[in-house]
Amino acid sequence: AEAALATYVPPGDLDEFYLFYSGGHSGQIFVAGIPSMRHIATIPVFTPYPSTGYGFDKETKEMLGGYTWGDAHHPALSETNGDYDGRWLFINDNANNRIARIDLKDFKVKQILGPIPNLSGNHGSTFVTENTEYVTIATRFSVPIPKGTYVPVEEYAKRYHGIVALVEVDPNTGEMRMDEKHGFQVLMPPFNFDLGDAGKGPSRDWVFWTCYNSERATGILEITASQNDRDYIAAVNWKKAEEYLKAGKYKIISGVRVIDPKEAPGVVYLLPCAKSPHGVDVSPDGKWIVGSGKLQSITTVYNFEKMLKAIENKDFVGEEDGIPVLRYESVREAEVPVGLGPLHTQFDDKGYAYTSLFVESAIAKWKLGTWEVVDKIPIAYNIGHLCVPEGDTKHPAGKYVIALNKLSHGRHLSVGPSQPEASQLIDITGEKMRLLYDAFTEPEPHYAQAIRADKLKDKVIEVYRKGIENKNPNAIWDEKDAKIVRKGNTVEVWMIAVRSRFQPWKIEVNQGDKVIIYLTNIEQTTDELHGFAICEYNINVVVDPGETKTIEFVANKPGVFPFYCTNFCSALHQEMQGYLLVKPRGGATAMK
Repeated sequence: AEAALATYVPPGDLDEFYLFYSGGHSGQIFVAGIPSMRHIATIPVFTPYPSTGYGFDKETKEMLGGYTWGDAHHPALSETNGDYDGRWLFINDNANNRIARIDLKDFKVKQILGPIPNLSGNHGSTFVTENTEYVTIATRFSVPIPKGTYVPVEEYAKRYHGIVALVEVDPNTGEMRMDEKHGFQVLMPPFNFDLGDAGKGPSRDWVFWTCYNSERATGILEITASQNDRDYIAAVNWKKAEEYLKAGKYKIISGVRVIDPKEAPGVVYLLPCAKSPHGVDVSPDGKWIVGSGKLQSITTVYNFEKMLKAIENKDFVGEEDGIPVLRYESVREAEVPVGLGPLHTQFDDKGYAYTSLFVESAIAKWKLGTWEVVDKIPIAYNIGHLCVPEGDTKHPAGKYVIALNKLSHGRHLSVGPSQPEASQLIDITGEKMRLLYDAFTEPEPHYAQAIRADKLKDKVIEVYRKGIENKNPNAIWDEKDAKIVRKGNTVEVWMIAVRSRFQPWKIEVNQGDKVIIYLTNIEQTTDELHGFAICEYNINVVVDPGETKTIEFVANKPGVFPFYCTNFCSALHQEMQGYLLVKPRGGATAMK
């Protein structure tokens, strides 16, 4: 009862935080509120989504680029001075080497960049630098570079490469760019890169990634890899990399700038880390770098100042493909005995860290500076990542930690072999952590970030205003401007949707014509959406108030096909319909 009260948001009241979950192989992002944990919305990103018509109109089809799914892992909110600014949300596609940008004014994808050249498995992404100068990338898989090159896998250790990369972000528009003039990549040894984090404050010029398989092994990696006692954290100085770019010390490979560390000393260093590391996380003050090896019972804290000193003193114990390996004892500050299977760490506003323990199914709470474990709470499932509101910033909000769990059983109504995904809300305001809520979400939450709701309060729009948010040159705003124009075998239709009709309501074409419909919802009332579907033509779009969408198809099936509004809009919603009439080749007509 106490827990229920702690998460209760009365009807009409609002949650304190937005929570953005990654959707894994669903390709989407899910939005919930904290503390209620109620699902609010699904943001379609890499997968068509009929509920909003995403992937059916011309614009979003082109963004998807022919792919019908993506593997979305790590959402990252844009930052200014190391704090979330509420402008954009980035998300990676591990499978198809893409990054998407969502505009938080309307919670819609505005750009999908990629497939990005030379990448294979865009997993260590999309962690942003302190002022969103870059969105970062590290590859899970190593392949011959440039992509498309054939090299036998027996030559993996010497001729395959991983990549770390920084995609440039326009500070005003958020547009992402990686080409011969923008962004860059760094050639890396054939390790498997996992997770990353950008530095803060004193470490702001650096980005850190974990990597495993330092053995450079192939085959069944659970046997051939994880043989070494330690793998690595890669520390990349992106400011130093920019100096080499200005000096022209890079190669153009597949249309992007690539730096080879052998020819660019000072760009990359390797920090030894407990074997098979997963997460690397930078503390809010930027002084500590926390790395967690999945196969050990400790998490290691590295001292950023000690790292710089070791670099200055050339305190190296070897190299990997020209990249210096720093002496572990010289950069380590502490080994914290958190428990079995540490994965990922988040921070609160009181100087504590929280580490997820996959094997132990628990979260450990420990103190920065003293390195003492002060509390531990069991999790009902095998925990993967975890999220503290604003926990990746200079100023975490604290209050809660959300456990993102990998397996689910026994705590929900049975729905068959395919179990729901699970997350748990935990109160961290007291001396002891306290479980408040079990939530179940769509597949498959890997990572999440949470932002104060008041940061978006004055940013989110509810209608697209004529000439302001909607500047589409094909938008029309009055029924008198609706028209149908034929240009050879192409028929263009300028159409409006308004309660409760389409205009024009009749479209006549010939079989084989290309049909382009510019559909504008001229409503200016909140939530007055209209849908548009043509029966048996696999067309379904949803147009928000004031929005224009383009529908493009070939009228290859003859006959009469109703079109109608799919989104309930008024008492006369059923009457909102029309007809597409497709004259057959040869002029055949219906039976009399």
